[in-house]
Amino acid sequence: MSKINTPAMEKLKKKNKYNESGVSTPGKEAWKRLRRNKTAMAGMIIVLFLLAVAVLADVIAPYGYRDQDYSAVMQPPSAAHLFGTDNLGRDIFSRCVYGARYSLPIGVICVLIGLVIGGGLGLIAAYFGGHTDNIIMRIIDVIQAIPSTMLCIALVAILDNGMWQLIVAIAAGSIQGMTKSVRAAIFMVRNNEYVDSSKSIGVSDGKIMLRHLVPNAVGMIVINAVGGVSSNILTISTLSYIGVGLVSPTPEWGAILSEGKTYMAVAPYMVLYPGLMIAITVVAFNLFGNGLRDALDPRMK
Repeated sequence: MSKINTPAMEKLKKKNKYNESGVSTPGKEAWKRLRRNKTAMAGMIIVLFLLAVAVLADVIAPYGYRDQDYSAVMQPPSAAHLFGTDNLGRDIFSRCVYGARYSLPIGVICVLIGLVIGGGLGLIAAYFGGHTDNIIMRIIDVIQAIPSTMLCIALVAILDNGMWQLIVAIAAGSIQGMTKSVRAAIFMVRNNEYVDSSKSIGVSDGKIMLRHLVPNAVGMIVINAVGGVSSNILTISTLSYIGVGLVSPTPEWGAILSEGKTYMAVAPYMVLYPGLMIAITVVAFNLFGNGLRDALDPRMK
């Protein structure tokens, strides 16, 4: 008697064939879940596109970000100047393209610094607990009582304007949040059996934290790091907009906004396009971060 192949049976055969041909891993399963999330994939594509723009800014931008043309001052968007020109005749499209070289790297670097320092403190606090946890978290609570933007402004005022001073200020403002997020992620995995087994055979605390706890909590850590990039980009733009971050002629998006606000009534495009760059970047990182959350931990859907 011949077997009847139904659509459900065909689907099951294909799934079994895939499982036989390749071993399914947590990474592959997470990637499959991420690919099914259209908004997350759209966010990831936009983020990759912006990174490519930052790397290839010299090729993409038709003009240098410092180039001034006084015969083309405050011209509206046209074929020659896609985003128009500013009050000094500089091409706004070129400045927005070069701005990706500042906003994106600074946002990522600040997250990495905050992750190393704040993540290390959160890891130690969650693993050892007790008095160690109380001391670290009470210090973090005291610092967190100061709004992060105010803390950044104070540090920039002390350190003076400049890219590295801005990085230090924003990284310092992100340490508290990263400490708490990593601490929460480690708390979720520290009581598992493999931690007790490692302790029973004499594995050192450092190896347990780095080889067992961090890899098993990396999903939550990555999610918070991606979200931190978008928050840092907003902070960078805010500080530059109020004049305590990067200043002209540096083509940071917040600085371009700050220059254009004076002429907003007569040339609204001077604030429209850098504002869109900030908004698109932040939304893209948030969409990608939300998709990563669902892909790495399906229970959080």
